[in-house]
Amino acid sequence: MSDPVVSPSTSIEDLVQWIPEAVGYLRDKGIRCIRCGEPIWGTLEEAAKQKGFSEEQIARFVADLNALR
Repeated sequence: MSDPVVSPSTSIEDLVQWIPEAVGYLRDKGIRCIRCGEPIWGTLEEAAKQKGFSEEQIARFVADLNALR
């Protein structure tokens, strides 16, 4: 079975489970994805948009996160 692919609609919970390094990557971008040791709810796209990131920036995050695998 192949690894799941990260997309803008990937939940933060799944993302953290699939790629633990994503926590540090997103933190460096100013996106908190862990609170009290638990993933926040919502998708990667929702979390990024809440911080004002553009569609192009979100696409870059998706590519970068998939490259971390």
